[in-house]
Amino acid sequence: QTGAEPEVTVALGRLKGRQTNVKGTDRLVNVFLGIPFAKAPVGSLRFSPPEPPEPWNDLRDATSYPPLCPQDLSMLKTAEKNFKEKHLPFQTSEDCLYLNVYSPAGSNKDRLPVMVWIHGGNFIFGGASRYDGSALSAYENIVVVIIQYRLGLLGFLNTGDEHARGNWAFLDQVAALRWIQENIEHFGGDPGSVTLFGVSAGSCSVFAHVLSPLSKGLFHKAIAESGILIPPDKDLLLSTDLKKIASIFKCGTSSSLSLINCLRNQEANDIVFNSMVGLKEIGDKKSITSTLEFLLPMMDIPSEFLPVIVDEYLGNTDDPAELRDRFLDLLGDVGIVMPSIKALNYHRESGAPAYFFEYQHRPTSYWDSKPDYVKADHGDEVGFVFGGPYLAGDIQLRSEVTEEEKNLSRTLMKYWANFARNGNPNGEGLVDWPSYNLNEEYLQINLKQNKARKLKEKKVDFWRKVMLEKTNNKRTENKKVNSEL
Repeated sequence: QTGAEPEVTVALGRLKGRQTNVKGTDRLVNVFLGIPFAKAPVGSLRFSPPEPPEPWNDLRDATSYPPLCPQDLSMLKTAEKNFKEKHLPFQTSEDCLYLNVYSPAGSNKDRLPVMVWIHGGNFIFGGASRYDGSALSAYENIVVVIIQYRLGLLGFLNTGDEHARGNWAFLDQVAALRWIQENIEHFGGDPGSVTLFGVSAGSCSVFAHVLSPLSKGLFHKAIAESGILIPPDKDLLLSTDLKKIASIFKCGTSSSLSLINCLRNQEANDIVFNSMVGLKEIGDKKSITSTLEFLLPMMDIPSEFLPVIVDEYLGNTDDPAELRDRFLDLLGDVGIVMPSIKALNYHRESGAPAYFFEYQHRPTSYWDSKPDYVKADHGDEVGFVFGGPYLAGDIQLRSEVTEEEKNLSRTLMKYWANFARNGNPNGEGLVDWPSYNLNEEYLQINLKQNKARKLKEKKVDFWRKVMLEKTNNKRTENKKVNSEL
């Protein structure tokens, strides 16, 4: 951190930020933390669309991290431990609709590409102050914006009628994107070149914006890391869930309006939805099968396909280590790989250029914290994309690295920023990354990069057959219903 205190004037008032340095370059970055993009969603604004914030008259201090949206912090602490990250102590508050901006010093007259990060965390944990955009900004000469959004019930409660339509979290993200359109040029950013990127739930959010007419014109490119938005079945038992919620908080269920008003009077931390589905220790085929019986309907796969799926993935082995690896393979395929390929095929058919990658590197820092069977884990690339080895501030992402991993981080920053600049990740000194075409070419990202084609071809064929049969079964059922009518 340097002594300079950069100032910027946005639509609602003046902001004072701070300047920071990063390792390995003299380039300084102006950092503005905790900029409000919506009013605090409290009181009558709880379970309501975000509203524009009030202007301020004085110079507003933007040098400290905003509080995270209400959540069970133990999940974030577990993630922090698993990924070997370090942060300042996390605070939570319902007044949490803020964003952080990182821009190269001296760039406020430029029109630089903007990259907007949407954090992951199952839509129930996480926040902007887990990340630091300064290295990515300095090395790639781009403006990085990191946004927050409401989580859990506070972010998604839906009564199925006009009293609470739900998806408040996505509306928060849209409000942040609108703020960026109106204000980012004051930080040297180009509102005509905005790239969304996110991991896990953040990646699902990126897909929501790709699909939503509300986000049209608010961004221009999208990077989705490990997470596809598959709309849930319309028949989800909304009324049952609402009854459960009402009984937990001792609210009446005479009307959805009375339920919402009752919930608006509860403490935010009591509403935090902190019960997550945990996977038990997987030891044998029986325990795997019972876990799958529970998981498959959540992934819109009818239970009658369970035997054929178990047979395809688990085969006839009884070796616990082999079973564990095959089960992990199945979870990855069902949760991430197959939905990704399905989405890519849609994009390819629409004529939009798309690029596909498989991240394969297990960070060396995991030597004492993760068992050997964990290879490249969900979200492992994020610390490298953010230039973790080069961060010099309060937040540490990927600080224990080898020289090869430093180079990997530079490579990932270049690919991602090239895509933000040009809609194409390729550039000088990088292994050629082919677009995803009829040959289904993709890039394997490791300490060295390689081109490949048809990721998991045999498994893709297996799932195509399963889904085709599922569709045919549905058609047969519909015909049967129609003939009975």
